[in-house]
Amino acid sequence: MTPIGTLHYLVVAAALFILGVIGVLTRRNVVIILMSIELILNAVNLNLVAFSRLWGLHGQVFAIFVITDAAAEAAVGLGILIAFFRNKETVNVDEIDLLKW
Repeated sequence: MTPIGTLHYLVVAAALFILGVIGVLTRRNVVIILMSIELILNAVNLNLVAFSRLWGLHGQVFAIFVITDAAAEAAVGLGILIAFFRNKETVNVDEIDLLKW
């Protein structure tokens, strides 16, 4: 059995990133789009930690910053989503342009 190396982490991160991009580009539900953005950010975190393990850099510190940013983005995004749902009773992306009126 071979040990898990950096390549394995990068393959998993690439798969997460591709799933996130597909989710952002194909879905119309705002909640699923936000979850897909979180998948993309988690792929970046996995890359940061993998390269930190490989080269001994401070990627783990940057990963903490990305996690903090993702939490703030989720809180603000869900707050906007709840306000939009209360006004229009839908979470469809096609109707979000109604917010500018």
